[in-house]
Amino acid sequence: MSTVAFQCLPFDSLSLRQLYDVLALRIDVFIVEQNCPFHDADKKDFVAHHCLGYDEDGELVAYTRLFDVNLSFEGYTSIGRVATSNKVRGQGIGQKLMSYSIQQCEQLYGHHPIKIGAQKYLLKFYESFGFQSTGEDYLEDGIPHTIMIREA
Repeated sequence: MSTVAFQCLPFDSLSLRQLYDVLALRIDVFIVEQNCPFHDADKKDFVAHHCLGYDEDGELVAYTRLFDVNLSFEGYTSIGRVATSNKVRGQGIGQKLMSYSIQQCEQLYGHHPIKIGAQKYLLKFYESFGFQSTGEDYLEDGIPHTIMIREA
C-alpha cells in the first residue's frame, strides 16, 4: 500500500512542477482513461485551493480542487476534479483524499454544506462521506452525473 502525503495550496502557491503534475493527472484520468475530450482548463483553477497527494516516489497520485462558498455553486462550498492515479486505486487512497478534502474545505472556508457533481457510478463512495443525492441527474461529456450535498 502506498503512503501518500497531502497538502492543500492556493493556485498562486503551486510550483510549476506541481501545476504540471496536476494537469498531467487530470488529463490521464478525465480525458485519456474516460475517453472524454473536454476543456479541462476552465479558468476556475485560479480561485480554487488544490489538494495534492504525493506518494513516496514523489508522484502525484491523488488530487481535488476546492471552492469557497458561491464560487462553484451558489450558497455552497464545493469539491471537484476528484482524481486518483491508476497506480493507487483500490488501496484506500480515494477515501483518504476525500476525508482530507472535506477537512480542508471546512478549515479554509468554515462549516458550510458542500455540493458536488458526482459521477453516478461513484454514488455509494460519496454517500460514505455523508453526501446525499439531490436527484438532479445530468449528462456531462456523455457521463451520467448527479448533484450531491453534504450538510454542514
